[in-house]
Amino acid sequence: MGVSDTNYQIVYRGHHLEYFHPGGWVFFQRPKEAGGGFWLGRTYDFVFMIELPRPVSLREGILYLQQLKYESAS
Repeated sequence: MGVSDTNYQIVYRGHHLEYFHPGGWVFFQRPKEAGGGFWLGRTYDFVFMIELPRPVSLREGILYLQQLKYESAS
């Protein structure tokens, strides 16, 4: 369900987020009937804040997170 050596978790269709870290990144997979893809956002107590205004592929979302990490390191 989650990826342990990265800074994000992935929740696939039909599963739920078992635990979260406040401010942690999470990908939620959308139903195929709704077009598929993933919502990318951050989890906080009682809220999931969507980061991007549209669903993304997992690859696109990971590249986005890598870019954020690169920019914050500069």
